[in-house]
Amino acid sequence: MDEKSGKQNEDNAPAGRGADYVGPQKGEFVMPPEVEERDERADALPQQEEFWRPPTRFGSVPVEKEPLGWDRRRGFRKLFPQVLLPFQVVERVAFGHADLEPNRLFWGDNLHVMRQLPSDSIDLIYLDPPFFSGRQYNVIFGDQNELRSFSDIWEGGMPGYLIWLNARLYEMKRLLKKTGSIYVHLDWHSSHYAKVELDKIFGHDAFQNEIIWFYRRWPTKSKSFQRMHDAILWYTKGDNGRHAFNLLFESSSERTLSDYGGKRLTTVPTEDGTWVKRQTEGDSEGVPLRDVWEIKRVHTRGSERIGYPTQKPEALLERIIQASSNEGDVVADFFCGGGTTAAVAQRLGRRWMACDQSRVAVAITADRLSRGAEQLMLEEVTTPIPDFTIEHWGVYETQRLAAMPPEQFRAFVLRCFGAVAEEHQPAIHGMKGAVPVWVGEPNPRKGVSAGDVQDFANAIRKTLRYKQDNLRDGIMLAWAFRQDALDAAERLRRLEQTDLNFIRLDQVRIDSPRFREQVAALSTDNADYENFLTFVQPPRVEVGHKRIGSRTYRFDVSETVVMNAGAKIINVQWDFDYGKRFSSTPGYSFVRGAKKEPELQARYQFPDAGRRRIACKVQDDMGGEGLWTGEVVAE
Repeated sequence: MDEKSGKQNEDNAPAGRGADYVGPQKGEFVMPPEVEERDERADALPQQEEFWRPPTRFGSVPVEKEPLGWDRRRGFRKLFPQVLLPFQVVERVAFGHADLEPNRLFWGDNLHVMRQLPSDSIDLIYLDPPFFSGRQYNVIFGDQNELRSFSDIWEGGMPGYLIWLNARLYEMKRLLKKTGSIYVHLDWHSSHYAKVELDKIFGHDAFQNEIIWFYRRWPTKSKSFQRMHDAILWYTKGDNGRHAFNLLFESSSERTLSDYGGKRLTTVPTEDGTWVKRQTEGDSEGVPLRDVWEIKRVHTRGSERIGYPTQKPEALLERIIQASSNEGDVVADFFCGGGTTAAVAQRLGRRWMACDQSRVAVAITADRLSRGAEQLMLEEVTTPIPDFTIEHWGVYETQRLAAMPPEQFRAFVLRCFGAVAEEHQPAIHGMKGAVPVWVGEPNPRKGVSAGDVQDFANAIRKTLRYKQDNLRDGIMLAWAFRQDALDAAERLRRLEQTDLNFIRLDQVRIDSPRFREQVAALSTDNADYENFLTFVQPPRVEVGHKRIGSRTYRFDVSETVVMNAGAKIINVQWDFDYGKRFSSTPGYSFVRGAKKEPELQARYQFPDAGRRRIACKVQDDMGGEGLWTGEVVAE
């Protein structure tokens, strides 16, 4: 990506795309790079032997120089094998600048999302990962993916948490440009442990600051001092001083005059690169910002509040983004939660990239970004606002797959299955090693027939391997197999006893555990991997409404039908002024009842009478999302 214009460079354009490529469109699949699983390089870790050298007078003292979880041959891929799955573009939210490459919002496991992004492509990363403060504290939205991902983070205590975090920090370092910065936001539970690991991954010389975010809250009586701060660790990718840094100032009034012996002083740079304090008269730009920031937390009833319990204030991200990036730079947050980082980056004219494992978090972030862009357009900002895409990794919407052209669907299935496309034999779609593979139709309702089985068997018989090497196996992949197809395959197998013309066909449903097992060589007990590659259906949203007063209506989605087995509604969003794009009405994006359950009813008073177009989005806890639109006459 071009650092300033946001244009995709020709060298980085996906295969088959030219320099005019402006990013994926709605309904498109972005395939992962055609690369073999690579071992992570030991030389990617900083060489700092002197820093970790034990004193000789103590003899042989063991010192762990490498980050927890690191394998000297395979890095973090030994514990977390690589899984290459395509991104499904479920939506492209447009703001009238289709010529610009869009920003990207991902739903999926951030480790595997990051592994499919290009190296040296991001200027600034801010991360607010789960704090090591308890499982229930970190489960915010209650998505099944969220619950599964957090289930084993704390296995084994602090070391398990650090290993989980280290694998992600390593990928973030790879993604950063040489002039890039990373800000890691933690609290008293783990910041000191994480700093040791960050020193091993980035290098102790790359550490720039520990920033203390000080805030006020209602005090409680306890046998300890009140905990009212978080720690933010700032590292750069290189220690050569070439990282981006814009000096920020705070007003002199924020510091007492006693800090400067009763005089109002400001520290300014000189031509020789040193800094001096000078007395100021009247108004000035202030004094350089300290590493202790007093910023108010997001108030429960404030205008910023979206209902996200660990939401960070925009003022905090403003300081980080303004200090360590410039307009047009790429800012990323791979634990985006309620989307504060992306929202601030968009407002400040930066490109952005965001990811979360919760479908609800992604929906809330998308909604917030849409509202923010609309506000910027009302303010007539001069900087063009790029579109953004919403892309899924690992969990795919079946109805969108069904609408794909057959050749795109085959490419998607073959890639997920670990097979290579075959272009020279029309009746054989791919090869899994030496075994021919055939892929059915995108429409789940169109099952494989006996004729399909026979055609595939005949195609196998025509191959050189069948004639020369006596290889007689084949694999058929499809949503469903009709009974006559199952019978035909069985008849072909029975010929093995009496006729050399036999063919053994393995028939595998795309939505079955057998298919999922082929996604990667999953010789791992990691709980996350058991659920990679799943397919979801959107809820069938049903909205009822009733007039209860002047221009006031009660809306109800309790009759909505959830299509995914065992799933339940987890969030409802309302847009009472639906236009070109969904943008929830403030206060109607993440609404919870007294027991933190999603509210299925909404009460709203329209500002004036007339016909109104409204929309409602519903998410279930397996990742399905449905949209309903309709009209009411406010009177």
